[in-house]
Amino acid sequence: MRAPPRQLRLAVIALTGLTLVGAAPRQSNDAYNRNVRVHNQTGWPMTHLQASSGGGWTGDLLASGPLSPGASAVVRIDDGAGGCRYSLRAQFDNGQTLQRDGVNACQVADYYFTR
Repeated sequence: MRAPPRQLRLAVIALTGLTLVGAAPRQSNDAYNRNVRVHNQTGWPMTHLQASSGGGWTGDLLASGPLSPGASAVVRIDDGAGGCRYSLRAQFDNGQTLQRDGVNACQVADYYFTR
């Protein structure tokens, strides 16, 4: 079986909400601010943070690197689909993963990850 043409592969990637390296991040076309300050209150360094509105996980939202315990970072939680409710998945340097569902990125300015 032949691989699909490059244009089709890129279209499938775009529809899943994944961001390609070097590609402009997708952004919803509405007036909602989806910037959320994520606080790490777990006691473990957070190494990765991803979001999903149901169509697959984004790339790592921690562009500035790991988030130390007690630190916070502003991230844009927006897959371009126009939704507000997301699941957040944080991974930590000790192998732990925490997932929080139903986070409203259009209304929440601060989100606290706790154990």
